[in-house]
Amino acid sequence: MTIVFKLSDNLKDKVINHYKDMFKEKTPPYAVFQAQEMDGTVITLYESGKIMFQGVSADIDANLWIDMEKHLNNRIIDITTGKDKKDNSKKDIQDKQIIINKPAIGSDEVGTGDYFGPIVVTASYVSKEDQQFLIDLGVKDSKKITDETIIKIAPKIIEKIPHSTLIFDNESYNKFHTDDINMNKIKAILHNKVLLNLIKNNYPYEQIVIDQFVNENKYYEYIKDAKEIVKNISFYTKAEDKFLCVAASSIISRYIFLKKMKEISDEIGMEIPKGAGDIVDKKAQEIVEKFGFDKLKSIAKLNFKNTDKLKK
Repeated sequence: MTIVFKLSDNLKDKVINHYKDMFKEKTPPYAVFQAQEMDGTVITLYESGKIMFQGVSADIDANLWIDMEKHLNNRIIDITTGKDKKDNSKKDIQDKQIIINKPAIGSDEVGTGDYFGPIVVTASYVSKEDQQFLIDLGVKDSKKITDETIIKIAPKIIEKIPHSTLIFDNESYNKFHTDDINMNKIKAILHNKVLLNLIKNNYPYEQIVIDQFVNENKYYEYIKDAKEIVKNISFYTKAEDKFLCVAASSIISRYIFLKKMKEISDEIGMEIPKGAGDIVDKKAQEIVEKFGFDKLKSIAKLNFKNTDKLKK
């Protein structure tokens, strides 16, 4: 697998610092550096600003920086093409009208970029009648709401809005994730399951929406072996900003993820940080020193590069 995209200037130093302990002695022409992960993934940053990830787990490394591009620079990068996805203003207007006019089901996930904690996926059904309720609560993408606000409003959403949630714990993730089953395939399988659970209740929806993390063809390829498959899905970038059903799912997923992280923190007697950065590396080392490496199997995603750094 090879993934290439243009890296923003404000992330270059972060990337260099992140991989500095993995630099190879020789670099290709016009490369700033070339590094290699323990799992064999090769990362090359070129003077032009292009960054290339090669290997069976290239998507894991690439998604880390694609997520940062989204959060820090408001860039949506298609992992399959490496190109930025541009919004069409007229299409945005249509999307906002869809929010108001159509009862819809939407799904979103949380925890895929965090070393510690589970993956949580939720699908929600929002009727015309419930749209104003969510608007009045200030519902929007959970990444744009503080955790304190999410803890406050999520129980109200859970009580009123029909939804289905799956929690994919760390032990299951570590057993399931292989070279052939990457993060995006896991996400697709979980999305399909929560959508199936909700659709079986026969809510009068007119549209199903997923916040796009892969292109439509790849999504259906990932779930082709499922016994039941939800079809006729609309895939949108920034869907959590355009559809209340996706935004509600985002908030519910984040709320449950926060609760699970607190449970882990209480269990081991130390606060568990979110994300996958240097702070997480330090905490992982503390946990191994106190409980042994096997403890990570139940609280962390072992295929993340944090584990390789810890082993070093």
